[in-house]
Amino acid sequence: MKKHTEAFKQEAVRIALTSGLSRRRVSADLGVGLSTLGKWVSQYRPSDLTAAPQADLARDNERLRHENRILKEEREILTKATQFFASQRP
Repeated sequence: MKKHTEAFKQEAVRIALTSGLSRRRVSADLGVGLSTLGKWVSQYRPSDLTAAPQADLARDNERLRHENRILKEEREILTKATQFFASQRP
């Protein structure tokens, strides 16, 4: 069993809480189990890893990432539709 430092655990929790990525993705990227990451989050969440202003920024960041994903998908659809209709012209 691999032993991780406290700094690694705290950084993993910070990434899990503020990156906007799913915990499954974060755990895979860091090479730790999903349940392990979950335990770390519950262990370190009460500490000052994400102060109130940081938490607000993290929520805004996640919302903006989600909005950005949607806008990119919409742009891609419109681009494909434009190409389709342009090819249908006589």
